[in-house]
Amino acid sequence: MPNILKRRDFLGMMSGALAGTAMLGSESNALSGEPMPADITIAGAKSTSDELDFVSALSAAEAIRRKRVSSVELTQHTFDRIERYNPQLNAFVYQLREDALVRAQKADQALTRGENSGPFHGVPIHVKECFGVAGHPCTWGFESLRDSKAAQNSEAVERLLRAGAILISATNVPVNLSDWQTYNPIYGTTNNPWDVKRTPGGSSGGSAAALAAGLGYLSIGSDIGGSIRIPAHFCGVYGHKPTLDLVSTQGMSPGGNYGTPGFSTLLAVAGPMARTPSDLLAAMKVLGGPVAWDKKAWIWGMPAPRATTLKDFRIGYVIDDPIAPPTPEVKARLEYVIRTLEGAGAKLKSGWPAEFNPAALLDTYRFHLYAFLFSISPPEQQHAQRVKFASSQDPDARGALSSFADWQQQNFRRLAFRAQWQSHFEQVDVFLSPVGFSAAFPHDHTEPQEQRTIATSAGPRRYLDLFNWIAPATLTGCPATVAPIGRTDRGLPVGIQIMGPYWEDATPITFAELLSREIGGFTVPPGFEGAS
Repeated sequence: MPNILKRRDFLGMMSGALAGTAMLGSESNALSGEPMPADITIAGAKSTSDELDFVSALSAAEAIRRKRVSSVELTQHTFDRIERYNPQLNAFVYQLREDALVRAQKADQALTRGENSGPFHGVPIHVKECFGVAGHPCTWGFESLRDSKAAQNSEAVERLLRAGAILISATNVPVNLSDWQTYNPIYGTTNNPWDVKRTPGGSSGGSAAALAAGLGYLSIGSDIGGSIRIPAHFCGVYGHKPTLDLVSTQGMSPGGNYGTPGFSTLLAVAGPMARTPSDLLAAMKVLGGPVAWDKKAWIWGMPAPRATTLKDFRIGYVIDDPIAPPTPEVKARLEYVIRTLEGAGAKLKSGWPAEFNPAALLDTYRFHLYAFLFSISPPEQQHAQRVKFASSQDPDARGALSSFADWQQQNFRRLAFRAQWQSHFEQVDVFLSPVGFSAAFPHDHTEPQEQRTIATSAGPRRYLDLFNWIAPATLTGCPATVAPIGRTDRGLPVGIQIMGPYWEDATPITFAELLSREIGGFTVPPGFEGAS
């Protein structure tokens, strides 16, 4: 039985228990009006911080509201866990101990006045280092930005603070957020809590490792090439890549600059990472919606999920394909999910959308990715890339060196792929696929990246094939949730990617919640359980 379930059982034995309901339940929390999270039980006795190490952010907030624990106690306890466990992980690049404890004290004082800031009132969280935090580094791993200080909070950070969260730290990243591993010359290498000799993924690897180890309750990552999804898969946590531009990336740039208002990369997103789907949904309600002058014209509301039981979901899926066949141990977990869904009476439809060509989509995705990356590179790097790509016809080179006319033709293809998938989502509600072809692999910092290979039980695989399963959701802009589905024989986590219709983020998140009730969800890595 997963350790998180054992912890829930322990809380359930406390006297005077009043069981909560799940995210999708009908009973409401009398204090907040929100559904009560399933992984906390309100008891007659006071909770201790140890008992809350791995509960959801919403459950931690509920414990603080019910005064079972104070925000100061929980925040200090989280810093104590960081001091104990972070040396073996190196997940954090800086900590905000003094500021966080002051905020936590104010959060506790506010509750005594009957004031509640929002769903994460008093809860310790962290953010990926690429999000500007006023007065603190935002290096993106660049040595030249070691001494950078963001002038103001990024939009995502500001929204979380307004929702009552206590920001405790920032998490590590690879250089330029451009790797599925997390290391850089400033902060060093981050390790996977399931096996410290392996990567936690990238570029949001610090966030995933910290969440899996019980060092904070919620984090925010970014994703243009699987940077939320791959770390969630490698570390056994939940991650959500939102619909394109639903969550503002203002202030998420090297140095913490606010950049050009209204600019869209057409690929990159910011989104939440957590240990439960309910936290993802709550975070999306906080993070989503218009900013600046757009707020004068429109208001965003998350559409309801298409279904609230597994048997009512129409599920498309592909769990194996020549684009990047999953290793036998990963495929075995994916097949287990499909069997479980069949047993639950869900409506399953195998295969890609009609006439969909995954290789063509991958080509278009890589064209756009490298066109964007080239466009924001400094002049000296652009010159080097022009020389490197001069005689190449691969999509990376064509994207980097394209004319606007060429780019626009590829953009029409991007939109056509979105339309194709939206048409498919008239037949299915979610689409399941692997996140990556393998579980977490050993650290490999050799350069260049494109020449790396990953050793697997099925033989060596191309490093860059990790793009292949994440590309459809990124190119189309559709939301995609990653949910843990078990572990390999070697004890490494495996996740599944749940792609949903454009703008309908609650649908894949809700599906992840329902799936967790059938097969379990997050599991605590051995050695991180703590004194409780």
